[in-house]
Amino acid sequence: MQSPLPVRDGVNATRLRLPDEGPWETALDYMMHRWGHIDPQGIEDRFDAGEIVGEAGRVLDRSTPMQDHTFIWYYRSLPPETRIPVELSILHQDDHLLVVDKPHFLPTTPGGTYIQESALVRLRNQLGLPDLIPMHRLDRMTAGILLLSTNPETRGKYQVLFEKRQVQKEYECVSAAESAPGHPAVDFPVVVRNRMTKSRSYLLAEVVDGEPNAETRIERLHTFDAASSPASRPESTPSGGPHRAPDGGPQRRALYRLEPHSGKTHQLRVHMASLGLGIVNDAFYPELLDKAPDNYAKPLQLLARGIRFVDPISGSPVEYRSRLELSEAR
Repeated sequence: MQSPLPVRDGVNATRLRLPDEGPWETALDYMMHRWGHIDPQGIEDRFDAGEIVGEAGRVLDRSTPMQDHTFIWYYRSLPPETRIPVELSILHQDDHLLVVDKPHFLPTTPGGTYIQESALVRLRNQLGLPDLIPMHRLDRMTAGILLLSTNPETRGKYQVLFEKRQVQKEYECVSAAESAPGHPAVDFPVVVRNRMTKSRSYLLAEVVDGEPNAETRIERLHTFDAASSPASRPESTPSGGPHRAPDGGPQRRALYRLEPHSGKTHQLRVHMASLGLGIVNDAFYPELLDKAPDNYAKPLQLLARGIRFVDPISGSPVEYRSRLELSEAR
C-alpha cells in the first residue's frame, strides 16, 4: 500500500492499522493507548500539526473517529544516533540500479536502534534518492555487494529476478581449515542441504527435520596460518577452542567460497557451523555469545563477494564484484 506521506530525512512514514473494534472512540485515543506512556505530548502535537494522515492523505485531528480509517501514517520521533564509524562505497549507478559495497556493522535497512545509521537511509540522504529501495538484504555483520533500485518504474523487473532465483550470489568467509572435534572431515567442494527455520529464541536460525529449504555450495579456496595480531581473536576459535594447532603451532585457517541457492536468515553462518567450521568472529554460531558492544577490530569474516544476473533492461549478463577484503584472509 502506497504511503500518502513522502520520505522524510531518508525515512519512510510509519503505517499503523487501527483495530476494527475496541473501547477507543478516536484515533487519538488508540494512539495514546499504544504509545501515550512514551510521548503523549508528541502524539498530540502530531495531530495538531496535521502530520497524521489516513487513506488518500486525509488529515486526522484529535476528534477523528477511529472507524473512519483502517490505516493511518505518521512520522516517528527519531532519537539521536551515534554514527557507526564505517563508510559505504558506490560501485555503480545508472537510471535503474545502485550498487554499493556495504561495510560490516551497518544494517541494510532501518530497524531497532538503527534508523539513520542504515545503508538505505544514508544513501537516500547522500544521493537525494527518496525512492531508493534495496533489492535484497545483507546482515548487519556481513559486508559486500548490495543492490538497490533507483527507479520505481523498473523495480519490478529486478524483483522478479530475485523471486525466481535468477540471481547468482557468491560469498567468501574465513574459518578453520579443519572441522572442529566431533564433526567429520569434509571433502570439498560440498553442498549442504537442510531445512532451516527462525528460532523462537533471540535472533537465531536453526536446522529442523523436514524437506530441505536451504542449500549452499561450499568450496575451500586455500589454507593459511592464522595471524597473531590482536584482531585475529586469539582468545577463541569459531568452535570455542584455542587458536593453536594440536602441536602447539598456529592454527590453520582457510578462505572459503560460498554459493547459496536459497536465501534463509543466517543461512551461510548456520551451514558453515554445521560442518564444524564456524566463521571467524561469529557471535551467534555455533555458540551464542553474550551480547557485547560492537568491536570494529573484529568484524564477522563473511563477505558478499559478487552478484551476477541477466539485466532485464539491457538483456545482457552483468556481474558486480566487491572491492572489500576480509581482514583475516591471507
